[in-house]
Amino acid sequence: MTNYKILFLDIDGTTLTPDDTIEESTKKAVAEVKQKGVEVFLATGRPLHEIAEIAEELSIESFIGYNGAYAIHKGEDIFKTPMNASTVGKFVETANQNNHEFVLYTHEKNIFSNIESDIVEKFIKAFHMRKNDRFSEDVLHQILGITLMNLAENEPALYEKEDTSIHLSQVNVDGLRHCYDVIRDTVNKGFGIEHILNMLDIPKEAAIAFGDGMNDKEMLSTVGEGFAMGNAHPDLFQYAKHKTTKVTDSGIYNGLKSLGLVN
Repeated sequence: MTNYKILFLDIDGTTLTPDDTIEESTKKAVAEVKQKGVEVFLATGRPLHEIAEIAEELSIESFIGYNGAYAIHKGEDIFKTPMNASTVGKFVETANQNNHEFVLYTHEKNIFSNIESDIVEKFIKAFHMRKNDRFSEDVLHQILGITLMNLAENEPALYEKEDTSIHLSQVNVDGLRHCYDVIRDTVNKGFGIEHILNMLDIPKEAAIAFGDGMNDKEMLSTVGEGFAMGNAHPDLFQYAKHKTTKVTDSGIYNGLKSLGLVN
């Protein structure tokens, strides 16, 4: 059996169920693999300043946040890769011209285009976001990630033509399918995992990851054992080595059990 060393877990739709809870089977599985010496990271599109409670519930101290732009290992910063300020500025202009809303993430705050907008209020509520502020141009050099809101199906192309080194990934959360994360081709969850595997001298064959959204495709492709959740975006399955059960049906536990890591 492979000597697995590290586990990467997406949060929404993977670790966290739609009713914002973590299944007991997930808690048990994480605790068991940690006892066996496996390092566990939360790997999320969320800003790291908004996930403390989830991390505490699972006793996890290592993270990849902002879709791969910022990583922390046991409390120590590993890397931080802000977006190009001119690209961020262009995206803000495009959003304003097309009645789209946005949130820009710094390492401390969520910067919203319009906090009073219905879609923004829904987004803030869905992700329990607390450290929120209004947009001002002085943050453009500090942006680690972007989520765009209120886009029609054909409108991601408006942004992708502005910068061919990015693509938009639909948020895989019910009620928020008109929202898209901005993913950089060179800075994403896969990039973050490669960096961490190199730093810790762990071969990809000893790495496991679970995800459900299209922002997880690089992550699942980078590790030796990539699991797509049963509730994953249909297009994600082609990037995963395995398919497990849904987040509401012990998906993480069942996947780890199939590898012989939990009882």
